[in-house]
Amino acid sequence: MIDNPGGNYRFLTGIAPYSCGVVAMPGYEIIHVTLQQPVAYQKGFEQIARHLASASRPLKALCAVQLRLPAPLSFEGFSAFNDAYQQLLTRWDLMLDGHNPVARTNIAPAWLPPEEPSLYAFSYTAPTSDNAVSPTFIVAGAGDLNDQSSLSPESIVRPTETSTDAMREKAGRVLQVMQERVDGLEVNWMDATTVDIYTVYPIHPFLADTILGRIDEAAVHGVHWHFGHPPITGLTFEMDLRGVRQEIWLSS
Repeated sequence: MIDNPGGNYRFLTGIAPYSCGVVAMPGYEIIHVTLQQPVAYQKGFEQIARHLASASRPLKALCAVQLRLPAPLSFEGFSAFNDAYQQLLTRWDLMLDGHNPVARTNIAPAWLPPEEPSLYAFSYTAPTSDNAVSPTFIVAGAGDLNDQSSLSPESIVRPTETSTDAMREKAGRVLQVMQERVDGLEVNWMDATTVDIYTVYPIHPFLADTILGRIDEAAVHGVHWHFGHPPITGLTFEMDLRGVRQEIWLSS
């Protein structure tokens, strides 16, 4: 992990477009904000700036975003999207010594997709006087790739397969990544407040043994199933999670 003192959080290094997750530093907590209606993500960042200003927080306090796409992209299209997104973060002066500290989930809803890439939610740090509880955190989204750093068709877990057995294997690999990131952030499943699943394929056949059985105490809150696709064509299962104490819904 790397300290981001300007944002008051630590981050688990990932790849160029996003970090693997973030955790608040002592004296701070992460607040999660959901937009009631997603907005074009460039305008969404302007809305983030206004919200942070109203909360008397610097732009560097932004630590995670959740984006929505009109449809899954090719690997090449996803790379081009990431390039434009990184340029936006650079203009915001959010990069840190060549690292991207901001965690991200990027999904293509299968129902009511946006007309253009949009901001759905974001998270930021704020001071807290309650240091007696566990730290708040965000684990970035991960899809069914054998190697999260290899954005290529060759890395897809059982490509083109969507049988129950294949989906169970894909989910198991993603759960392994979630566990690695939870461990890397030095947090615990019992502190998770929301576990998100993104797929258009049935999860019931492997929900109990593969998912609930692996998320330990977080299962008391159930899981949130979003009927949607991972951001890249060919991927079929994605997850993220967070542990926060404040959830805000924000009108446009």
